[in-house]
Amino acid sequence: MRFKVSVMIEKDDNGYYAWCPDLEGCHSQGDTFEEIVANIKEAIEAYIEASTPEEREEYRQKEIFTTAIEVEVA
Repeated sequence: MRFKVSVMIEKDDNGYYAWCPDLEGCHSQGDTFEEIVANIKEAIEAYIEASTPEEREEYRQKEIFTTAIEVEVA
């Protein structure tokens, strides 16, 4: 079964950090962008494999939209 999961990736001085807003507690880190993508994919697979069939269906029904919004602060 295939799942599409929203992933947020943040870069800082220590590398990369990724988390899934859809999957509470599902997160990972890595030194490079390629590493974090591989790590968070593995974390998502493990998270979903450990969930119940009902939870899996709930994950499939969620859809999160992301965008960037520019604001001006005085």
